[in-house]
Amino acid sequence: MDISDLPPGSLTAREVEVLRLVAAGLSNRDIAEELVVAAETVRWYTKQIYSKLGVSGRIQAVNHARALGLLQDDSSTQSPPAPPSTSIQATTQPNLPLSITPFIGRAREIAEVKHLLVVSRLLTLTGVGGTGKTRLALRVASEVVSHFADGVYFVDLAPLSDAMLVAKAIAAVLGVVENSAEPQLNTLKRSLADRELLVVIDNFEHVIDAAPLISELLVAAPRLKILVTSREGLRLSGEQEYPVPPLSLVSAYSRDDLADSEAVSLFVQRAQMLLPQFEITADNAAAIAQICARLDGLPLAIELAAGRSKLLSPQTMLARLDSPLTALTGGSRDAPHRQQTLRRTIDWSYNLLDEGEKILFARLAVFRGGRSLEAIEAVCGQDLSLDVFDGLAALVDKSLIQQKEAPGGEPRFVMLETIHEYARERLAQSGEAETIRRRYAAYFVDLAERAESQLRLAQHARWSQLLELELNNLREVLEGALSDGDLTSGVRLTGALYLFWWAYGYHVEGYHWTQQLLERLEETPITYHPQFLLSAGLLSTLHDLETATHLLLKMLAISRQLGEKPLTGWALTYLGSSMQREPEAAIAAAEEGLAVFRELDHKPGIAQALNNLGLVAARIGDSDRANRAYDESLIICQQTGETRQVCLVFQNIGFLAEHKGDHERAWEAGFEALRLAQKMNNRLLIAMSLPVIAGPLGSTGQPQRAARLLGASEAALESMGAFPQPIDKPEIDRITADVRAQLNDAALQAAWAEGRAMTLEQALANMLEEQI
Repeated sequence: MDISDLPPGSLTAREVEVLRLVAAGLSNRDIAEELVVAAETVRWYTKQIYSKLGVSGRIQAVNHARALGLLQDDSSTQSPPAPPSTSIQATTQPNLPLSITPFIGRAREIAEVKHLLVVSRLLTLTGVGGTGKTRLALRVASEVVSHFADGVYFVDLAPLSDAMLVAKAIAAVLGVVENSAEPQLNTLKRSLADRELLVVIDNFEHVIDAAPLISELLVAAPRLKILVTSREGLRLSGEQEYPVPPLSLVSAYSRDDLADSEAVSLFVQRAQMLLPQFEITADNAAAIAQICARLDGLPLAIELAAGRSKLLSPQTMLARLDSPLTALTGGSRDAPHRQQTLRRTIDWSYNLLDEGEKILFARLAVFRGGRSLEAIEAVCGQDLSLDVFDGLAALVDKSLIQQKEAPGGEPRFVMLETIHEYARERLAQSGEAETIRRRYAAYFVDLAERAESQLRLAQHARWSQLLELELNNLREVLEGALSDGDLTSGVRLTGALYLFWWAYGYHVEGYHWTQQLLERLEETPITYHPQFLLSAGLLSTLHDLETATHLLLKMLAISRQLGEKPLTGWALTYLGSSMQREPEAAIAAAEEGLAVFRELDHKPGIAQALNNLGLVAARIGDSDRANRAYDESLIICQQTGETRQVCLVFQNIGFLAEHKGDHERAWEAGFEALRLAQKMNNRLLIAMSLPVIAGPLGSTGQPQRAARLLGASEAALESMGAFPQPIDKPEIDRITADVRAQLNDAALQAAWAEGRAMTLEQALANMLEEQI
């Protein structure tokens, strides 16, 4: 086997990276540490590498990869072969079935598939049922007829039920007469040996056991090329797979935007075949775009939906699409039986799974949005008749689940919504839905509780990114806790997420969840009350300081009752913020919280307590004490690696410096806060840093620039569902008043509106136009 046997690009960049570390002798655990990924991720990648290289172990993989040149640095830079000459004329009339409906879009896919046919002899178009594999294959075949001197042929395997009949079906299409003196496959190979042709083989997935004969034909006929459509790859040497994506969608809903969507074009074209006067209007544009998005851009689903246009307007149709599997029936009578309803199309794929794969497929329905390897193994891997990674790979191969790459290189697995709905039905019918939901909730509660402490340490960016990725799953657990009665899971999860919600701009959402669960807190074990009350109390400071203080005092009492010293420290520390209208009591609480954390040598707690102590000291005019607290907090944060807290401290230093009239120091501190916020890509902290910089701008004769930054900050916070911290509000109000005093109403409103219309990126560019 030479390097041509392995299609270019069949190993992803991440797989090559893992392979190089394997070659260097690193263990899976070492590789995980080197790449900062989970051990399960490395295990997944090594299994993919073994599968693609056709080996069973590390030594074989390394030796084989070296023989193929895959470990050379320049292995990915070789140029593909030049396209063949198009001067050869076909001598045989192709038997490609003609379509009576126009072909929509797919310009990029057509170009890519045609290129791959140049460099590959076996090309398999894969994808979920109804994604348009056959139409794409036929379109490409019709455009390359002149490249094949002996013609282009189409073989439909859908009517077959036995893999043993595949050779006979191919022979029949090619006109190869059976010879009783030899096996039919030998006759077929001999007939093809000297012919230059393309054979398009459609619907291979249900006779996949016949795949080896494709290799035999390609070996016997060096000028033969085969283009296959299948819901899973054939897993043959030299095979190039091409996953056929859904049709393109749009995120904006104007009539002009919809013109760029292939999915919308298909819907309109098919609707016009029933209603010639049908057109996109201002009234129905958004509904059409949302229908196409709800149906994942799947051509079959869109055609079925458009088929209802005689009876339903797009707006009415959208309202009825809560369950596409039920709503989308009644396809064309001349369509294959399996494609006359969306459900039958998915049934076709589901029935090709073995029992273990069917169980795993149903269990995966419990997730909302994406799924990580770690989550899948924890939630779905128990009592399964097959290795969960092998089952997952099979579902990916069979196009029932898609593999994406999350930030950081972690693989993530998603289902199209129509497939997801089908899987949810199967889970409900399985008898184990309740068990899987319990495991699901337990996993994500544990994940959030592990993340909570890490958000105050050097790995805070990684853990916050992980929680961002899992937001839909976390919300699903919280919804389930309220609807299914598992309140304890909801209370634990809400308590664990307080810092994530607070620090990354989910203020409205966090407050929403805490308020709903607060009403039923007494139905859960008291052990979990202090952490939950921390979450509820902190988020309440954004709405009502008295309520927040009440909740934090309750937290303090229960923490002391349970002997929970760290939680006692947090209650006291945040009372230092919520009691800001009683400065002496606030300082006493913050100092006591600081003492608790010093006794425990709890550095993140010490840093936070110092910051809160500095805030209260600044509020009462004790700037020296505030600066001492801020300086020590920065030193502690350098030890913990909590960059987020460093950013907040610099914001506070900036406000304090501006209040004292030290505009240069205020600008420097605000600019440093902004630099750190950008480095973390924390949009909340970016928005919170803008008023800090607006202060010195307004104080040095640049009120319009300051007003734009204030407007941009206000709009960004609103879009996130976030608020400025209450203790910062007096400083922001003072800066706003200073700007207002320098501009008349019209100028202020114009600059403010201009800022509100900016993105955060535009606001930053505006700020950097001129420095003081």
